[in-house]
Amino acid sequence: MNLKPYFIFLFLIVYCLKINAQIEKVIVETYYISDSLDATDVTGIPLPKGSTTYRIFIDLKAGSKLKKIYGSEFHPIKIMSTDTFWNNTDNGQSFAYLINKNRLGDNTVALDSWITLGQATKLTPIPYFGVPKVNDRDGSIVGGANNDGGSEAIPEGLLTNNNAQIGIALTEKDGLDTMTISPENWSSYGILDESTNEDSTIFGSLKRGVNFISYNAGIQNSGVTGVLPDSNQVLVAQLTTKGTLTFELNAEIEIFDGIITKTVKYVSNSDTLFAGEEFSPFLKYPLICGCKDPNYAEYNVEFGCSEPSACVTPILLGCMDTAACNFDRKANLHVPSLCCYPGYCNDRDLSAVCPELTIGTFQFFLYPNPANEFIKLKFTTTTDKQASYIIYNSDGTAITSEVSLGVVNGTIVEDIKIQDLNNGIYLMKINIDGSYFQKSFSKYQ
Repeated sequence: MNLKPYFIFLFLIVYCLKINAQIEKVIVETYYISDSLDATDVTGIPLPKGSTTYRIFIDLKAGSKLKKIYGSEFHPIKIMSTDTFWNNTDNGQSFAYLINKNRLGDNTVALDSWITLGQATKLTPIPYFGVPKVNDRDGSIVGGANNDGGSEAIPEGLLTNNNAQIGIALTEKDGLDTMTISPENWSSYGILDESTNEDSTIFGSLKRGVNFISYNAGIQNSGVTGVLPDSNQVLVAQLTTKGTLTFELNAEIEIFDGIITKTVKYVSNSDTLFAGEEFSPFLKYPLICGCKDPNYAEYNVEFGCSEPSACVTPILLGCMDTAACNFDRKANLHVPSLCCYPGYCNDRDLSAVCPELTIGTFQFFLYPNPANEFIKLKFTTTTDKQASYIIYNSDGTAITSEVSLGVVNGTIVEDIKIQDLNNGIYLMKINIDGSYFQKSFSKYQ
């Protein structure tokens, strides 16, 4: 049995698993939606009612570490909204690892827009790390009784909205948890001004904006994992806006394969991939959905989510070479090893694959074979048949036009001149009233 077609599918499956091996998904959590109470605070830039705070987590395979979020020449980082991103000008920060934990109860500081790699507060006295609220194990230190009520000193505090769209209220769980190991060697580039150390991007308060697009920016550290032992979800951004959020991220991930430690760059588009880079459809939001079943022609590796209705055309493996005796008009994926020709069928039974070559009412011979100056074509029919032939070279290119033999009934022997042909293997295809038969022959000097 020929296994090559099955190897094609195996390659597709292995390739798909390989490219997404370390990034299992990206989680976009609706962290909070501001209400009229939150809008009463006028400290710095007021927070508009209806603003949504999102948190972005990269869900990694167990054992992997996130080391960097970045944009580069061929893979820019893009964080965009249809409305302005909001920043707290009182105690907000561009990077979450610089936020003082005891300020998260001040006005709306806990909703500031920033980026990070796991860590959500300063190192001292103890750092907090981001987790999806559903995985938060220690309650909340923000919102409600833990909030100062903002500039209007609201008695019940701010961040109390328990809208169903939020899921778990911030007064119950704040998505902050502790971890014993903290990352080291924090650094960034392309975000803070090198001379003033000020931030005029969407993460800072100097300039309001609707997008951050950079071909040379990043934040990095020694590597971080998720908080919980049975999951590896690493927080990379918190973003507050009234608009619709979209983003494209790129991530450097440290992998230990049991022998060596290596770093792989996962990027959000596959247009240009260099050594050490892998494409992940999960790094683009919203996800592009489509057919993720490689058994269908509509399958595309760039789809990040499945849309079963997009899978329309089942892949049909077959021989699409019109010169083959088993040419399959229904096939849409050509597998050369499935093609059969007179005298050759890739170790399969030619008579079973192409029985028409030896049907009882028609006999077809080429001799001598190999030949030098002439080759004889002999065939026999039992009824009137319109006959013609074409000769092809080994590349499948026709080297003669269609030569008519007229109407044949009985046996015909035709001498065909081949002395001007180059040495090699040729294929003669006979057309008998629309039915095709073929044999190969060799030319020698």
